[in-house]
Amino acid sequence: MLTLTQFILRLSFGMSLAMAWTPPRLVSSGYYRNNLYVLLGLNVLASLAAWMGLSQTPLPLWPPLTAAILSYLGGVFWLYEAPRPGRAALAAIAAVTLLGAWLAGGPGEPAAPVASLLWRLDPIGGGLVLGVTMAAMLLGHWYLNAPGMSLNPLKRLVLAMAIAVVLRGALCAAGLAAEYAEAGPFGLERWLFLALRWLSGVFGAAAVTALTWQTLKIPNTQSATGMLYVGVIVTFVGELTSQLLSGESQFPL
Repeated sequence: MLTLTQFILRLSFGMSLAMAWTPPRLVSSGYYRNNLYVLLGLNVLASLAAWMGLSQTPLPLWPPLTAAILSYLGGVFWLYEAPRPGRAALAAIAAVTLLGAWLAGGPGEPAAPVASLLWRLDPIGGGLVLGVTMAAMLLGHWYLNAPGMSLNPLKRLVLAMAIAVVLRGALCAAGLAAEYAEAGPFGLERWLFLALRWLSGVFGAAAVTALTWQTLKIPNTQSATGMLYVGVIVTFVGELTSQLLSGESQFPL
């Protein structure tokens, strides 16, 4: 359950941050309200896992529970067309879930300063890739409900995806190099999982980002949204594989 709770907290962090960064003057409030309900469900699940003590690493109940309460309040704010407190709630969710991911830690977390820094950056990098991609996909889907919206918010999120993927690749490359130097040559099984992690979560995500950007130049939001669905799948696979690999490593992979 550690993998599940970490995944939920990282996804909630990145998604809420991406939504808070999306300008409400260009996007209808229903986008924020509906997706805050998604965050509510995710953090209720994480709260149940923390409450029942299902994780190997004890997770305090208050981070996911606080995020769930803030998600509900944020949904109420957007229901009444109050963007300022609504965005404040999203920023607070991002802060609380990131803190929860840090508190949950990881079974391979070391004490060395450089390694500890990489472990601190790991939830940020993973959360941004997961959350920004999810927020972009949901925003692309929202154009079916509001086809007259400007494309600029979606383009902003796709650019943010590109930056997140580059930063995530750099972080994992540093962790991989450090792990190889520390542990020596890897076995075949680890190389296969590393190939899946990089082909899906880094190179696959980068390819989807580039294709989505080119599709938005046409513009064709339906096709771009379909590509973003693929982006969600490849980032989910890549980040889950990364968490499984990192759980048995001294450095995040």
